[in-house]
Amino acid sequence: MPLYSYECEDCHAECELLVRGSDTPVCPSCGSEKLQQRVAKICVEIKYPAIAKSWRKAAAAEGELSNFSKQEIQAKPKG
Repeated sequence: MPLYSYECEDCHAECELLVRGSDTPVCPSCGSEKLQQRVAKICVEIKYPAIAKSWRKAAAAEGELSNFSKQEIQAKPKG
């Protein structure tokens, strides 16, 4: 399921939703189906290994797969 960014036309709330092809997305704030798809923000490269490590640990604790490699976690910050 792809992740899409939306803005609600009724309450102007912004949200990101996982949407299957046959599903109609609904605003989590007001329940409206009048959502305008937006360009999703792209995550920049994580420059702080401690942050990446904490995200990976949290994902593992919740049973989720993480997209961080061991090299990213063990990398030392430059500078």
